[in-house]
Order: sequence, then structure tokens, then C-alpha cells
Amino acid sequence: MPDRPDDRPDAHDPRGADDDVGERREIRRRFAAEARAERPDLALLCLLIAAEADPSLGERGIDAVQIELDRLAGELPYAPGGGAAGWARAVGGLLGGRYGFGGSREDFGALESSLLPEVLLRRRGLPILLSVVWIEVARRAGAPVYGVALPGHFVVGFGEPGGTGPDGLVLADPFDGGRLLSTADTELLLSEAAGEPLSLTPSLLSPAAPLDIVRRVLGNIRAWAAARPERGDVRLWAVELSLLLPHHPARLRREHGHLLVARGDFLSGAAELETYAEVAEAVDPGEAREVRQQARAARAMLN
Repeated sequence: MPDRPDDRPDAHDPRGADDDVGERREIRRRFAAEARAERPDLALLCLLIAAEADPSLGERGIDAVQIELDRLAGELPYAPGGGAAGWARAVGGLLGGRYGFGGSREDFGALESSLLPEVLLRRRGLPILLSVVWIEVARRAGAPVYGVALPGHFVVGFGEPGGTGPDGLVLADPFDGGRLLSTADTELLLSEAAGEPLSLTPSLLSPAAPLDIVRRVLGNIRAWAAARPERGDVRLWAVELSLLLPHHPARLRREHGHLLVARGDFLSGAAELETYAEVAEAVDPGEAREVRQQARAARAMLN
């Protein structure tokens, strides 16, 4: 994959700052439009998240990632034998074996682990971003593939959801280099995440829709930034992208309002808190009163 372009605007150049604002506005326009498309493009949505984190990625960087995904797909054998398991072994052998894609606990501490271009460059990332690489490479090669959002761990499914036999479901763990998972392996992952023994049920194996994957990626970024108060900027844009997705949780409005207030945008923050209070009134009048008080306190900061 080509190196990232080193042509970002100079931080002291006001024209660069204006360009940055314009680029972010265009990124968000494209993100909102793609999220509402009939068939949202998972790779493109993840790339627009990365462009929000680093606007210098630009169209050239986005195209470079798409080309790299195409190139990797071109290295897979045509229709490997063995059904779903054959596809899983072929993709794992290429990405986890030949190219060394995988993850470790240290990767959870890096924002780059949630950004698709960085994951492709470093070949390291969170389970969900590594799964996006697996999905996009395998899909381009014609494999029956989809994401599986297990509680606490994201994996990839090959074959028919809920199916049996050579074309039935086969699970692979991209975080572990594409290791194929037995039922016992999967239940161990579930139990480790939950802290108690859990059994695998068919509902847990349902394919994750592209927007569900994107929502979870943004949730990971928000959680990463929430643990680092100095990165309120990252948390803010992750919340604002989440609000552009259809059917977002109403409580995001409250989080957004508090973040705006914390960054000194008291009027916008108060307005957002009041919007959330209107929604909360019907289900929790006490919370609505509390949030309205917070909105009044934010407006008072201007006095």
C-alpha cells in the first residue's frame, strides 16, 4: 500500500485551515449520504471515518485503500475448493499468514487500530477493523462472507448463515490471524468477554449489517476518547458522525450537548441538551428536568 500523502495544510496557513473545514464538511456530507444509500458501502464508510480523523487522507488516500483491497483480493485463488471452510482458509492464509494481519491487547490503546487505512498499513488493529479487511477482501473475490458481532469480540462468518455442511457457516477470527473457530472456541470467546460461561445461540451468529458495523466502530472510537479527556476533539467528531447514521440512540444528543459545552460552545450545547430533554420527557420526566437545568447552566456561562 502506498505511504500516506504528506501534503497536509500548514498549521499556520489560514487558507489551510479554511480548506480543512471545507474538507470536513464534504466528508460528513458523503458519510451521511452513504449511510442512507440502499446498500451502504462498508469500506467507504470506514474510510470516511478515517478521513474525519485525518482530512489529509483525501480522495487520493481513499482511492489508494480501495486499490489495495482490490489487489489483495486478486491474490486469492478463484473459487477455492472446500466450500465455506475453503474460503476461510484461503483468506486466512493470505491475510493472516502471508501478510501477517492480526492483533494483540496493545492494539486496543491506539486510535489507529480503528482507522482502516492505518490497519492496512500497519497490519494491526481491533477485531472489528481486521474483520472489515477480511470482509472487503473476501467479498471482492466472490466469497460468501459477512461480519458476526459477538458480544465483546467481532469475527467473520463464511458460508450460509445458520447453514450446515460444506457450504454452512464457518467462523474465523481475524484478530488471531484468521484462526478457524469451533463451537467450543466461540463459546470460550463469549465466556471470556462476559466473565461467565455462555452458550452459543443462533441469534448471536446473525450477519452484522454494514451500518451496525460502522456504529460499533464509532462506539469504539468514542470509548477510546472518553478514557482520554485530552482527546475530546476525537470524541466529538465520533459522536457527530454517529448522529448522521439512521436510527441513532437518543442519548447521543445528551452526550453531544455535554461535549459542546465542555469545549466552550455553550449555546449549541444548551440547544442540544434541550432537544434531548424534549425526547426524554415522555419516558423519564426526572431526567428531562435534570438535562434542562444543565442547559440553563450552560447558557448562564455566557453571562
